[in-house]
Amino acid sequence: MAAAFTALRVLLGLFFLLAGAGKLSELPSAELHRHMSSQFVRFAEVFPLKALGFAPEPGRYLQAVGWVEAVAGLLLAFGPQLLQEISNFILSVLMIGAIYTLLVLREPLAMCAPATVCLGLLLLLNIRGHADPPKPKFE
Repeated sequence: MAAAFTALRVLLGLFFLLAGAGKLSELPSAELHRHMSSQFVRFAEVFPLKALGFAPEPGRYLQAVGWVEAVAGLLLAFGPQLLQEISNFILSVLMIGAIYTLLVLREPLAMCAPATVCLGLLLLLNIRGHADPPKPKFE
C-alpha cells in the first residue's frame, strides 16, 4: 500500500509542478498561459484578502501562484518527508483558495472539480500517506 501512496504523491507533485510551469511561462502551452492570464484578472477581483486592503495585481498574482505550485509540487514529489508535509499543507490551502474563488465567481460546479479532487488527494496523502512508525520490540 505504501507504494501506491508514494506513486500518488509523486504524480500529484508532478501535476502541480506542471500546473505551476503553465502559469509561469508559455513553454508548456502559450494558449494555456494566455487563458490563465485572463482568468487571473477575474481571480484578483475576488481575492480573499481584498477585504483587508490587499489587492494583488493580476500578473503578479499569477506568478506567485505559479511559483508556489511549482516549488511545492517539486518538494511534494521529491523532497524529504518534512518538506513533503509542508508542501502538502501549502497546496491544500491553495486548493481551498481556488475553490473559494470559483464559488465566489459563481462558476459552474464542474469548474471546481479539479481543485476539489486535488484537495481530496492531498488530504488523503496527509491522513494515510505516511508509513506506520516502527513498533517497539519487547524482549
